[in-house]
Amino acid sequence: MLQGALAGLAAGGLYAVLAVCLTLMSRLVRVVNFAQSATGMFGCYVAVFLSVQFGLPTWLATVAGILLGGLLSALLGWIVSTWLAEADTGARSAVTVAVLLLLISLSFILFGNKPQPFHPILDGPALTAGGVVISQVTVVTVALAVLVALASRLVLSRTSAGVELRALSERPTTAELLGIPAKRLSVAVWAATGVVSTLVVSIVAPSQSNDATSLAMLVVPAAAAALLGGFRRLDLAVAGGLVLGLVQGAAAQVDGLSVARYFLPFAVIVALLLWSQRKEVWDAAR
Repeated sequence: MLQGALAGLAAGGLYAVLAVCLTLMSRLVRVVNFAQSATGMFGCYVAVFLSVQFGLPTWLATVAGILLGGLLSALLGWIVSTWLAEADTGARSAVTVAVLLLLISLSFILFGNKPQPFHPILDGPALTAGGVVISQVTVVTVALAVLVALASRLVLSRTSAGVELRALSERPTTAELLGIPAKRLSVAVWAATGVVSTLVVSIVAPSQSNDATSLAMLVVPAAAAALLGGFRRLDLAVAGGLVLGLVQGAAAQVDGLSVARYFLPFAVIVALLLWSQRKEVWDAAR
């Protein structure tokens, strides 16, 4: 079971990175980006297409796919910042649901509905501890989750751009009146999270269910992890993603629980939403 739990930690690192991106998007640009993993999926599919059809080296095709993922996310951010600047979080988030469905449909049209032949960027074990093998993918994804969270915190607390982003998130109208370039900063956040999402999906996709729908719906466990931190705290988002991956990996080793692991993110989301509403529910019941 321990080996299975550590195998699930690779997916946990992926969930954690995506959860950090979702948290940043929610805090800084007031969007729950349901297309977060879909842009990564589409970038990965284009990378496979470039590698198979045009013979590009795997590393070069992967870089092109990552840049495309960032560009797609930046384009979506520009559209939201231009035409939905005054809309509430619900309306801005609804647009990303449409983009999620659009990217899944577009991938079916362009690449078919079969899983793509991903070439592993990382392969093989990284180390063995007490007879338990830990893969390179696990080490890199977990390290990437921690690094992205720490780097985001440093940028937000120690740089002028971070101060401006925090001002925009807290007092958007006042910040714009003070001359802070709201649209440019918002698009930069969209682009950065798009690049990071595509990078981590590229690393993990060869070892996961690599069809378009499965990769695009990775946003669900990521949302469960981000919800643990209330879409505000980066440390809890990382912890939630890693724990979720560990539990899913351990459950996969038990015959009676192997199917239930697919529903675990939904159960976590429902439980956390009910817990967050406990005061209102109890007050209404009294």
